[in-house]
Amino acid sequence: MIVAMQDTATEQQIQQVVEHLIRMGFSVHRTTGERQTVLAAVGARVDFDTRNLEVLSGVEHVHRISAPYKLAGRSFRPEGTIIEFSNGVQIGGDQVVVMAGPCSVESREQLFTVAEQVSKAGARVLRGGAFKPRSSPYSFQGMGLEGLKLLREVGDHFNLLVISEVMEIAQIEVMLPYIDIFQVGARNMQNFNLLRDLGKVKKPVLLKRGIAATLEELLLSAEYIMAGGNYDVILCERGIRTFETYTRNTLDVSAIPIIKKLSHLPMTSDPSHGTGLRDKVPPMARASLAAGADALLIEVHHDPDNALSDGAQSLYPEQFSKLMDELRMIAPAVGRRISART
Repeated sequence: MIVAMQDTATEQQIQQVVEHLIRMGFSVHRTTGERQTVLAAVGARVDFDTRNLEVLSGVEHVHRISAPYKLAGRSFRPEGTIIEFSNGVQIGGDQVVVMAGPCSVESREQLFTVAEQVSKAGARVLRGGAFKPRSSPYSFQGMGLEGLKLLREVGDHFNLLVISEVMEIAQIEVMLPYIDIFQVGARNMQNFNLLRDLGKVKKPVLLKRGIAATLEELLLSAEYIMAGGNYDVILCERGIRTFETYTRNTLDVSAIPIIKKLSHLPMTSDPSHGTGLRDKVPPMARASLAAGADALLIEVHHDPDNALSDGAQSLYPEQFSKLMDELRMIAPAVGRRISART
């Protein structure tokens, strides 16, 4: 249930409504927009009359939400969520943020080389895996803590935010000092214990869609994080498994405008995992921007033919620079902008 307060409602009136909802058996999540305060009441109770709330002082209107996701739904924050970082980067605003870097951290030299090149091209976030979930137990599993330290060092050097994947609860505390955004991969989209614990941290979480997940299931996974009190969730379309075998996955570009209608959360596209083929990444990145993506997650490697993971879907730095120039031409046509070269 959503209770929208009048823009003239006093803090006392808001608190009285909150207390009334708690007495009714709901847990209450509060969000304050530019014009009004909105209260999201979450609970299993259905035997109540919304008119009993509408007559309370300061209440503008009340309506039930039929969708199972209450906090991730658009009605919780109709104006949309913008996630702000200390260096001025915003995800969810008019600027489309590009997150770029290698699939996995392999060495200090590799990370510095790639970070310098993507930073010059206009990327604002450095991506890189320190802990790598691999289909084969014999594949490279990442550098772990040393990889995290390198990401932080390199990110600070080039004034880039850092995003890296968290695979289990025990890694959260280890990663906190080194990253700016936690990434939850497709394999862990429904790892509800991990999601609950990420709801307790005060750093944004980028949540990837599972390989066979519906959009409702993605939003319900976001709900687990938000129910814990962390509202800074970024959703990501990274391709789903279909009957098509030409590409690694099928990038569901239609998910971007659908999520933008259903949810207030920023939406990201990962064309690298979405296709698995280097030459298909630029056209799908361009399509994602045109479809309304708030951010793009792109793998870049200075020597992808010898990368320890996902080399086939990693762009060469010169390909990434060319793509960024193309995105700058598309962005104004859809009312967005991309960071300039440095």
